[in-house]
Amino acid sequence: MSRDTNKKTRAVAENRKARFSYDVLDTFEAGLVLTGTEVKSLREGQANIQESYASSEDGEIWLINSYLPEYLQGNRFNHEPRRRRKLLLNKKEMAKLSQSVDREGMTMVPLKIYFNDRGRAKLLLGLARGKKLHDKRETEKKRDWAREKSRLLKERG
Repeated sequence: MSRDTNKKTRAVAENRKARFSYDVLDTFEAGLVLTGTEVKSLREGQANIQESYASSEDGEIWLINSYLPEYLQGNRFNHEPRRRRKLLLNKKEMAKLSQSVDREGMTMVPLKIYFNDRGRAKLLLGLARGKKLHDKRETEKKRDWAREKSRLLKERG
């Protein structure tokens, strides 16, 4: 298997619960400032962004509470697993995200960490509004109906 086919936007970590809990209105692709052992740990496919969030501080956007386990062969040069990581966005995107969070009460939710076709680690960051309980129930009903519908169609055809 060639290296190029392995790198085509390979997802490392995905926050599947985010789309259930939040109504994602817009997405942004952000770069991550990582150390060498963090990249190696990501390449092994070990990461968790389920409980993480993004925050705007001093004109910069940070990924907080994401979990990248220590790289086993990293010895004393290893990283801290839950450290804050800086996100790389251009100024317009940072301004839009900060204003949406401050003015409209939205949330920056990390959706997915992946490697792009150039082998760079990227974060798909969603600008989202929290769903109410009845919205979550409605989403669950639609999902259950789609599952039931596909089951019925399989039986008939």
